[in-house]
Amino acid sequence: MSGTSLTRKILDAHLASDQTVSGTAAFTIDSVLFHDMSGILGLMAYDDMKRSRAGVPMPVVFTDHNLTGSSPQTAMDQAFVRSCARAFGLRYSKAGNGICHALYAERIARPGLLMIGADSHSQSCGALGMLGIGMGGMEVAAAMTGRPFPLRIPKVIQVCLEGRLAPGVTAMDAGLTLLSRLSVKGALGACLEYTGSCETLSVPQRMTLCNLGAEMGATASLFPADRQVLAFLRSQNREADFKALSADPDALYDSKVTLDLGSIVPMVALPSRPDTAVPVTQAGKVPFSQIFIGSCANGSYEAVASAARALSGQRIHQQVQLLVSCQSRSTLLKLMHDGHIEALLSAGARLLECSCGPCMGIGQAPESGTNTLRTTNRNFPGRSGTKDAGIYLASPLTAASSALAGHLCDPRSVFSAEALEPVPMPEAMPVDDSLFLPFDQQWDGTQKPLYTDQIRPIPSAEPLPDCLRLPVSLKAGDGISTDDIVPADSKALTLRANIPALSEYLFRNLDPGFAARARALKQSCIVAGEDYAQGSSREHAAAGCLQLGVRAVIVLSMHRIHRSNLINYGIVPLFLEHPDSLSRISPGDVLLIRDLRRGLETGHLSLLNETTGEQLPCRSDLSDHERALILSGGLLRYFSGDAP
Repeated sequence: MSGTSLTRKILDAHLASDQTVSGTAAFTIDSVLFHDMSGILGLMAYDDMKRSRAGVPMPVVFTDHNLTGSSPQTAMDQAFVRSCARAFGLRYSKAGNGICHALYAERIARPGLLMIGADSHSQSCGALGMLGIGMGGMEVAAAMTGRPFPLRIPKVIQVCLEGRLAPGVTAMDAGLTLLSRLSVKGALGACLEYTGSCETLSVPQRMTLCNLGAEMGATASLFPADRQVLAFLRSQNREADFKALSADPDALYDSKVTLDLGSIVPMVALPSRPDTAVPVTQAGKVPFSQIFIGSCANGSYEAVASAARALSGQRIHQQVQLLVSCQSRSTLLKLMHDGHIEALLSAGARLLECSCGPCMGIGQAPESGTNTLRTTNRNFPGRSGTKDAGIYLASPLTAASSALAGHLCDPRSVFSAEALEPVPMPEAMPVDDSLFLPFDQQWDGTQKPLYTDQIRPIPSAEPLPDCLRLPVSLKAGDGISTDDIVPADSKALTLRANIPALSEYLFRNLDPGFAARARALKQSCIVAGEDYAQGSSREHAAAGCLQLGVRAVIVLSMHRIHRSNLINYGIVPLFLEHPDSLSRISPGDVLLIRDLRRGLETGHLSLLNETTGEQLPCRSDLSDHERALILSGGLLRYFSGDAP
């Protein structure tokens, strides 16, 4: 009899019942995570569910994404999130404390937990031997009620690590190498479970790999809880939270990938997908106007200190603007104490706030028509806040060497052997939880959410009819990201509490006329190719479509979180059976879907293109629970019982 993977052990320990239907089971959730971008719609949904105190032991919300304060609305949105934290008993992290994934790892995560987070990179905490699964805010709101939560049981892909990273090569290089092999959909429906020489990697290095798992489409990423996890928790004065967890030696996996760490070289992802990674030496001397070191992928003490040590005593190229942001206030304090911030500033770097902003298009947009090199996790078009800027992804050491040269440069050709050695994780980090407000302890049931005129109600779909006649309001190709759907710029993203206003920005960079056209049609569908809605968990991409009357999205393939978001908003996700069917649909065609309810139950439907007269077979892969949500008109109607 074969042993059990760590993924299965954690899931089995959280099963709410032994019943599994169509690969879906109900689980008990330990913790939920929101932030100021995902939190508004999620917390509004929780309030619409007529709930009071959060029903999970560790609910937490972070203010970390939009800290620019470009208008009073930002402060008002933050006040709303803070009022919800008090009203529902969530722990609240104030602006300036740091990025949610880093803070969760530092102060909350511990081996064996099951967390649902309203951010695709929630799987970063898998570095500590726990499962973090990213979802849309509405689903996280449902999980926060404390009811058993339905999850599709993922496959488990074993990533067997061999050897150790060479000097000058980082976890970012390892992650980009794996991405180039698996692609942005290579881990769809699966958990990446790391085995083998894991103990050569510190927890921050593991977090980089887990973070990039989201870019491979993974449901979660996971490392064992071993001596490296113990050392990390000890550095946070949380040694008591440690327990050893690992897979059985003879654990059975669905598939296996071997990654030889010793053979990895410095890598760079070319525009405009994170899986386009190649060795730095093969990419040429790409010039950069801006270089950014930081984010939840590479803003740790080790990552920033490695760049600082390499740049110590040198000056960056005069044509380059070097920006640095740490993942948390604790990290920043330690870097300051050890002299690394002084080294960066002396080299010509600018120090930014501990936040997510530059990673997702809020602040620090590069010049139009130039290239930017970033240690972040995504490089979709416009992700930097500049529509026509080329975005390259690389490690902090590659970023440092390129900042000196003014162009893409292999760090091994610039820095000394001593400078290329990894910076060890500190034995002790500054611990100060004063920017965490413990509303989970202070809750008294009297506080109410603080709504403002700019916070508009969440759009709601009507229960699904048995027949849909839908004009095609948009036809797109392959690789459409959620950044393409909701542009990654400050104007659109700061409207996250106002879906009617935000919906006017949908697909603006691809098709400026989409919003007006969809609104005029009243009901329509979107048609696209492979890898639709890769990237962020941004549920506004689904809510905005519903606001404009989209009732179905018909594609060749779609990423997990957006598919769930569509279902939660009552929009039907359908998949064309044959790739050539895409060429048989044109913008403006009218598609008729009959016997929709029966088709969703059997999983097989037929679209009639009324414009051409062709029948196009398609499929549905809904679980029983998801089908109930769709038929009800979405999660809120289903949850409230408003639907028939």
